[in-house]
Amino acid sequence: MAVVDVKKKKHICWAEVNRPESKNAIDFEVMDRLEQTLDEIEKNGAIRVFILSGAGHQYFATRGNIKAFSHLKTKEEGKKMAGRMTAILERLEENRFWTMACINGEVYGGGCELLLAFDFAIASKTATFSFTQASLGLPPGWGGVTRLVERVGRSRALEWLGSNVIISSDDALQTGLINKQSITSELRRNTWEWALKLSRVDPDLIQELKTGTKKALYLPRDESLQRELDQFAQFWATPQHHEKVADFLESRK
Repeated sequence: MAVVDVKKKKHICWAEVNRPESKNAIDFEVMDRLEQTLDEIEKNGAIRVFILSGAGHQYFATRGNIKAFSHLKTKEEGKKMAGRMTAILERLEENRFWTMACINGEVYGGGCELLLAFDFAIASKTATFSFTQASLGLPPGWGGVTRLVERVGRSRALEWLGSNVIISSDDALQTGLINKQSITSELRRNTWEWALKLSRVDPDLIQELKTGTKKALYLPRDESLQRELDQFAQFWATPQHHEKVADFLESRK
């Protein structure tokens, strides 16, 4: 049984963590498969949407596998493990395709850090979320603090990180932790239909939109506005833009 099942169709790659015995916890085998999948997508060049879900209806991806990581005792060992997962999540953020987390069940600890690195998240109405790192005497180590503050603000991030509170799907939607909800029986169908719509965007434009929105968070406003203007002019002159304009005008005749 594969630890991560991967299927590709119509510019979309759907990967599914399949570790029911560990509640889909993230370990070195899962990291291996995620890295391999990203390598394949980058080499293929045709994928425009990458979806990650968990097998079944009970768990998305839970924390890092405590048993698998328990032999790591030193600061250097912990940093090496966390640095590897951090690099995987940065690849998800920066690549030339959309990324979407399909939250099919419970997600906590490192699983919450994982979903925060995705461009979009859709969850079952019965899904629950919890940042449980503090129960192990740890802060998040895979970029979860930074991304959570960016997503929901500092005060709410502190509350969630410090209290191990269970966050309902409704609260996750209201606070912006996720983008959409679905009833469980239609979650995968709704995820697929959303991915099909997103897959209409060319990879160059996907990368620019992801880069531009990220830079808008950190660049001085004038610099961000100037960069936006420069990138607009660059894309205006591309054959892809001219072809789409011609198709639009033809459809209006």
